[in-house]
Amino acid sequence: QVQLVESGGALVQAGGSLRLSCAASGRTASMYAMAWFRQAPGKEREFVGYITWSGRTYYADSVKGRFTLSRDNALITVYLQMNSLKPEDTAVYYCTTRTKPPIPGGYSSANYYDYWGQGTQVTVSS
Repeated sequence: QVQLVESGGALVQAGGSLRLSCAASGRTASMYAMAWFRQAPGKEREFVGYITWSGRTYYADSVKGRFTLSRDNALITVYLQMNSLKPEDTAVYYCTTRTKPPIPGGYSSANYYDYWGQGTQVTVSS
């Protein structure tokens, strides 16, 4: 129904920057917002941030001030600009979206979302 493809992951040194992209296709008209999660080996999938098509954003405390989400509504693409990267940011980063009616406050839970991309690896070295 909806396909999501992430790109932009790489190996960078601490303090560096990366820009991740997530392109959506399929029944994109049903999407209300897009979000980013990340997952390190042996860890739970962690909320990073979300953005609505109107540009409203919300970030996890761990990335506030360092990560910025943006979007291109025409291309149905969202971006995650990551600055001042830390080794603890190392993870597979996943793009996701919800196609069901929104529930206030539910966006920080992985189970809230319907479709996921394949993930892109971000590795931050010391």
